[in-house]
Amino acid sequence: MLRQGVGRLISKSKRRINLPAKSWNAPKEKAECVVIGAGIVGVAVARELSLKGKEVLVLDSAPTFGTATSSRNSEVIHAGIYYPSNSLKARFCVRGRNLLYQYCSQHGIPHKQIGKLIVATGASDIPKLNHLLNRGIQNGVEGLRMLDASEAITMEPELQCVKALLSPSSGIVDTHSLMLSLVAEAETKGTTFSYNTTVVGGHLEENQMALHVSESKSLGNWDGSTPLQPDLILSPKFVVNSSGLSASALAKRFHGLNTATIPPAYYARGSYFTLSNSTRLAPFKHLIYPIPEEGGLGVHVTLDLDGQLKFGPDVEWIRHIDDTSSFLNRFNYSVSADRVERFYPEIRKYYPNLKDGSLLPGYAGIRPKLSGPGQSACDFEGEIHGVTGLVNLFGIESPGLTSSMAIAEYVAARLLG
Repeated sequence: MLRQGVGRLISKSKRRINLPAKSWNAPKEKAECVVIGAGIVGVAVARELSLKGKEVLVLDSAPTFGTATSSRNSEVIHAGIYYPSNSLKARFCVRGRNLLYQYCSQHGIPHKQIGKLIVATGASDIPKLNHLLNRGIQNGVEGLRMLDASEAITMEPELQCVKALLSPSSGIVDTHSLMLSLVAEAETKGTTFSYNTTVVGGHLEENQMALHVSESKSLGNWDGSTPLQPDLILSPKFVVNSSGLSASALAKRFHGLNTATIPPAYYARGSYFTLSNSTRLAPFKHLIYPIPEEGGLGVHVTLDLDGQLKFGPDVEWIRHIDDTSSFLNRFNYSVSADRVERFYPEIRKYYPNLKDGSLLPGYAGIRPKLSGPGQSACDFEGEIHGVTGLVNLFGIESPGLTSSMAIAEYVAARLLG
């Protein structure tokens, strides 16, 4: 393992980086397991591998864990309704939900099983709602029940719908507390976290992936196309690429990896708006979701553990993302106040009493997707490449948070047998 620490080794290597491109003549170190990315999935994988007795090193370009998609989402524990039967999303979501509730209860992580209503606001939505019910049952989701309008409105008096699907096993979780607990547990088992450290590529050595590592600050003026001499080369036995938004871009920089196994990356920004403080009591006690739309689950109602209501996310496709931006999380996370005009009519389909001027800009997140505008939704993707000890995790969007501990189980099983 890297007894000196990655940062110290990189600092010592600075005098050696002005070498011809692609020589890769940088200091080399061995490691047992390297996890790239310290989002919720990365830290769950690190914990799982460390519990299996492995020495784990987690590398992340940010100053701390969970700064990208993991901290910019709805913080919802999904039941497993939306995803095709036997898909990775369906399997991981159902298994991950059970693991997540158990872990949160055992470790005192703030969470609440508040339930969800998926609503049909017109007659044309009813067949879609029935389809979701049947799919959820096929996926093994417990307790699903179709409600008529009067039952749903009795539960949520501010709601407008013609039918609703009740999912009692859906909930919310404090994602930061969850990640903090997973990191602490992994560290207790010997995992090392190295922040401000970017994996910028790799190459095959005897059918194992050697990683090219640089300090994040050294990428500040990199144009993303000029060959970049690494500060350090790591030779791990096992590599998990769980870098989220940059997973596909990074895999394309693994020299020797068949590029046909790397799916194209698409990015969808989702904005959230909060309900102003002038509305003293939250109008809803459950999660309220419309019928899913292209690219997402629709502008829905979520609550945090303090009862604060938020609406979102919408879908705004982002194009032409360069590698530097994806590696260093240089995305535009601002929420344009103009987008609120799209929110009011969507929300009023199920919450007609929403008052003008009551929505305030909240925050935005970016979803790493494997399908773009007009394309059918894709499943999660893992390794299909034949490289020993390498797992690439592509397209880990929703339900990535819910699935995180199940994905960790899967990765450990694939790597360790």
